Amino acid sequence: MAAGGGGGKADEFGPHPVKDQLPAVDFCVSSSPPWPEAIILGFQHYLVMLGTTVIIPSIVVPLMGGGDVRKAKVINTSLFVAGINTLLQTLLGTRLPVVIGSSYAFIIPTISIALSRRFSYIIDPYERFEVTIRYIQGALIISSLLACIIGFFGFWRIFGRFLSPLAAVPLVILTGLGLYERGFPQVAKCIETGLPALIILVFLSQYVPHLLKSKCTIFERFAVLFSVAIVWVYAEILTAAGAYDHKSPKTQFSCRTDRSGLIRAAPWVRVPYPLQWGTPYFEAGDVFAMMAAVFVAIIESTGTYIAAARFGSATHIPPSILSRGAGWQGIGILLDGLFGTASGSTASVENAGLLGLTRVGSRRVIQISAGFMLFFSVLGKFGALLASIPLPIMAALYCVLFAYVASAGLGFLQFCNLNSFRSKFILGFSIFMGLSVSQYFNEYLLISGYGPVHTHSSWFNNIMQVIFSSPATIAIFVAFFLDSTHSYGHSSIRHDSGRHWWEKFRNFNADTRSEEFYSLPFNLNRFFPSF
Repeated sequence: MAAGGGGGKADEFGPHPVKDQLPAVDFCVSSSPPWPEAIILGFQHYLVMLGTTVIIPSIVVPLMGGGDVRKAKVINTSLFVAGINTLLQTLLGTRLPVVIGSSYAFIIPTISIALSRRFSYIIDPYERFEVTIRYIQGALIISSLLACIIGFFGFWRIFGRFLSPLAAVPLVILTGLGLYERGFPQVAKCIETGLPALIILVFLSQYVPHLLKSKCTIFERFAVLFSVAIVWVYAEILTAAGAYDHKSPKTQFSCRTDRSGLIRAAPWVRVPYPLQWGTPYFEAGDVFAMMAAVFVAIIESTGTYIAAARFGSATHIPPSILSRGAGWQGIGILLDGLFGTASGSTASVENAGLLGLTRVGSRRVIQISAGFMLFFSVLGKFGALLASIPLPIMAALYCVLFAYVASAGLGFLQFCNLNSFRSKFILGFSIFMGLSVSQYFNEYLLISGYGPVHTHSSWFNNIMQVIFSSPATIAIFVAFFLDSTHSYGHSSIRHDSGRHWWEKFRNFNADTRSEEFYSLPFNLNRFFPSF
């Protein structure tokens, strides 16, 4: 009896077992819920990616000289290209359930082009927009070659083979936490709609399923749809009742449901097409700055891929698959340049977080969401109606979804030795520097109007600003360097960093599960093998 009791105590206080694949996921990457549920989940993913798709053109298009009509066209174009890129990435890229959408990394080089003195002679806003977006197109087209080279020539595979769980933790954590400015600070711009959306989302997704004590997953799966619908109706009532009639223009823009101008400006039916703005222009300085944004987008996408693989209950991503994903991301940025989206592409962090919230990591659901992107981008008025949801409501969703991605990074700590002071230093220092350095660069730019690196070469200034304003990029630079050099050669390092757990995934064929999650469709692996 005594021995049995002792064994029970040992089990009670024993560590949780390490899991290569996340348990308790209802549908993994290669499985799918029933079609009706999959379609609703796909629409939910489409709704979540709308926020960033609207925010970025709303920032850059006015600086380029465009009004509501141009902004609506750029948003529809961004949606259209995002649908194509998502299908390409889920079919031929990483094959993970990730949405490919607009990236914040490209805002700095885009604004730099928009505010360039070379356009000072252009008085007509329409002409200024046309010329500016052509220069942005040219920069995106040329810089996309960097991602294609890094990916298709296997350079990112080399990085993936040396990436350990210890170095991946800061990357994935700051891929989520690094976007904290898009969370509650944006909610607070209209607290009367943003805060209720946040509270309702948390209550429906986390508390209601346990209060009901049933196996019904409707609130857990569709909490985002319920939250947005409830608060959107509430915002409509406030707008119609005149609650914001005498508020400041800034408050009205954030709170009112009729201030975006998208519904009025969007066409009923319009199919975006390549070179719709005219022949691209090319400027070397613009290309160099845009290449820095491409590099940052690849790094941030890598963090999102790793999180999506975890929430999709897949095994760790083989390095060759990471490289393949980077290459197809380059194709996506090339399409951004050809169509004229005014921004490059990256893997959507918020949609990766939604995988964790719903516990549905199905690839098919994401492909259905790509279908919604294509459909609503062509039917402009209907897409604009959904895109007119007040941004504080979308920011409330981000507070939960970005946190889920950060939690995926914390999950990789199970592979590391947290009793090692080396591990503690690398983790703490890389996360702190990722947040601290990026905050310094962003704050300096906000106060001074230019970055800390202020030379006579604007393209070099932009390169430094883009790289060092990305928390995830700084964190992986520091963590990867320290993990590769600190106490190198010591016998315990391999186990402390968790490398032995990911050793079997370094080659595609080393683990039989890799083929289930990452092999190409239609037996294309025969012609494009992964190593």
